[in-house]
Amino acid sequence: MTEFETLAYGYGLVEGPRVDPDNRLYFSDVHRGGVYRRSPDGSIETIVAKRRGVGGIALHADGGIVISGRNICHVRDGETRVIFGSEDIPGFNDLFVDAGGRVITGTMRSNPFDVKAPRTLGECHRIEAEGKAFELYGEVSLTNGIGFSPDGRTMYHSDTAPNQVLAHDVAEDGGCSARRVFAALPKGMPDGLAVDEAGCVWVAAYGGGVATRFSPEGEVDLQLEVPARNVTSLCFGGPDRRDLYVVSADNLEDETREGTIFRTRVETPGLQVPLVRV
Repeated sequence: MTEFETLAYGYGLVEGPRVDPDNRLYFSDVHRGGVYRRSPDGSIETIVAKRRGVGGIALHADGGIVISGRNICHVRDGETRVIFGSEDIPGFNDLFVDAGGRVITGTMRSNPFDVKAPRTLGECHRIEAEGKAFELYGEVSLTNGIGFSPDGRTMYHSDTAPNQVLAHDVAEDGGCSARRVFAALPKGMPDGLAVDEAGCVWVAAYGGGVATRFSPEGEVDLQLEVPARNVTSLCFGGPDRRDLYVVSADNLEDETREGTIFRTRVETPGLQVPLVRV
């Protein structure tokens, strides 16, 4: 049985975990709003107040963070710069960064908390410069976690409603092709994801109470039981990137704790996440 350390709790739905070089953990509260930063000493400060719907967070090369929500923006020293947004896009959910520092993100066009209702399909965009985005592909039912294989030639994308982690081949110019279903979760639905140095894909199982590790071939390699049912996302951190942070929308040890941040140790380091450069 994997031992999880509880780092913080008392939130609504925790999302977007990302660790910086000083081992500070950034995270958001989707329902109640706000983006926060937890330092190694346990102190937590508010980085962006009140903003709701932040499903993804990345670090920017010039300092500050890039966050999703009604648009994709760069927040640094209290100043906000909108990188990309569109009146016909209600919002963006999870995001990631490719090797060129471009933001990869999925559009959210339907209520993410009613997966059985008819859905308006969304898209995956690559943001190449301020105000400039390229649609990589469409037909994503409920966009969530995004990540790349160690060689950058495969991109993974959680599509939660149909219980699919999609995979696409990535061309030299960054274009995506050859869509296929990489994996389906045996427990729960796929939410956030992260890739380790062995090319294995870790997926948060919303409603399943586990973090599932898939081999590069899409086979279940490991399932870690998490002290929460609605596991929302995960990321790697620590000096050796072997700390696995897992976040949730609930807590099975004490339901009054609600959304919680957990941490454990794993054998294989996670891949280093590139910095945003747009």
